[in-house]
Amino acid sequence: MDFDLTPAERAFRDQLRDWLGANRPAWADGARTADGNWLERHVAWQRQLHEAGYLGLNWPREYGGRGASLMEQVILSQEMVLARAPDPINVIGLAMAGPTIIACGTEEQKRRYLPPILSAEEIWCEGFSEPNAGSDLSALRTRAEDRGDHYLVNGQKVWTSLAQYARWCLLLAREREEPNPHSGLTYLIVDMHSPGVEVRPLRQITGDAEFNEVFFKDVEVPKTQVLGEPGEGWRVAITTLLHERGTLGAALAVRAAITAEELIDLARRLNRGGDRLVRQRIAQHSIEARVLQLNGQRALTQLSRTGIPGPEGSIMKLFWSELNQRMHETALELLGPEGATSGPWQYGFLRSRANTIEAGTSEILRNTLAERVLGLPRSR
Repeated sequence: MDFDLTPAERAFRDQLRDWLGANRPAWADGARTADGNWLERHVAWQRQLHEAGYLGLNWPREYGGRGASLMEQVILSQEMVLARAPDPINVIGLAMAGPTIIACGTEEQKRRYLPPILSAEEIWCEGFSEPNAGSDLSALRTRAEDRGDHYLVNGQKVWTSLAQYARWCLLLAREREEPNPHSGLTYLIVDMHSPGVEVRPLRQITGDAEFNEVFFKDVEVPKTQVLGEPGEGWRVAITTLLHERGTLGAALAVRAAITAEELIDLARRLNRGGDRLVRQRIAQHSIEARVLQLNGQRALTQLSRTGIPGPEGSIMKLFWSELNQRMHETALELLGPEGATSGPWQYGFLRSRANTIEAGTSEILRNTLAERVLGLPRSR
């Protein structure tokens, strides 16, 4: 894939860069911890992005997208990071629910659910992980009992980002027992306002409550809200996971490069640039950030050929999450006693603890890469 931008792509990048420079919200430079106006600010920001035509770039036009190229979507992801612009609030809807519905949904589902994702009118969450099945998704215990025209759902999910704000949940549940645990799963779109749904926020060490426990007790889900075929939910779930990891790559590579540059600036500010060990450590971080960028280009090349993110996206997520933790550890070591006070490096260090858990633990991603990229035999 040729990563040199065409004249049209350069024009799009320049237009977007100017727009972000003029419209990036002033509150983006403030405290990262959520406050009473957090949701309203982020919803308003996403709607502003949507009205300007910068969301759902490569979605079909008939569902509110622009039918743009993959490269334009990549440019958007990169420029948002470079501008330090806030992410859209409905990131799960945009990166996971939308692409999965486009790939696996009925025409009625596409027209019903896709436009409100773009406008942030309806926020989405993902109900995959469970207390005893977070690292083995096929071992989930949430049940979907067939009751004729609807399913009756009972169970619990955990680490469910944005559940306290969400209208809809992408829920994977077991409809029937099968010898192969990947069989018999059904993928449902669940209304979070349904009777029997209870959300309990989980407070993190940052002070935020991004993640939640979600309990389902006799929740009725119409069969019109099955995504894909009943009992074939694993195939649909893999589509979701591939998009979750595959679409993150470009932004993660830029984030890593920015953090590495900020580490260089920090070392200079603290007069640590003459320390040989510090220079070697930061140089290693910069090299790894560049490796991440090159692997991202490989993943994008594969995506441009097939239209579907491949398992290479797991490399991006795994490598970035551990690199991000190491870079923030270096920053706090450079800061010394100052590292005990509050600030962006301190917040980033605390938040990075979740990087190796969310969107797939490092252990599970290593298994995925071993089996699906390297072709090694399964461990069991």
